[in-house]
Amino acid sequence: MNQIQNGSLLALDVGAKRIGVALASAGAFFAQPLTTLEHSDKIFAEISGLAKQHEITVIVVGYPRGMSGQSTEQTKTIEAFVDELRAHVSVPVEWQDETLTSVKAEEELATRHKDGVYNKADVDALAATYILEDYLTEHPGKRV
Repeated sequence: MNQIQNGSLLALDVGAKRIGVALASAGAFFAQPLTTLEHSDKIFAEISGLAKQHEITVIVVGYPRGMSGQSTEQTKTIEAFVDELRAHVSVPVEWQDETLTSVKAEEELATRHKDGVYNKADVDALAATYILEDYLTEHPGKRV
């Protein structure tokens, strides 16, 4: 077994204001929402701290593209974010297509909350969970 198979994975759904965070712990075969972080000048230290705390071996970041698969302004913003993140963490940072994960998260939360009231931060963390589930499905050799 390689290091990835023996460790935990962290997923990030990076938005303009917040970053949804999900975790797949070593020994578990599913992802779960962990937290939502607010962008600040300490964001990379916070992510690095989470990576150390949870013994993360891979960080998976949602890769945004337009509906036709094209690069967008958000794509460029997230690419720059990941470049900076890689300078602050000692584990690999990999991409995962995030197409419609936020829409799926909003739909899921709407069914859970019949009154239609839920927190946008919950959407971000759940979207990160879907990103990580998709990654685990597409990379079965990297299961935790």
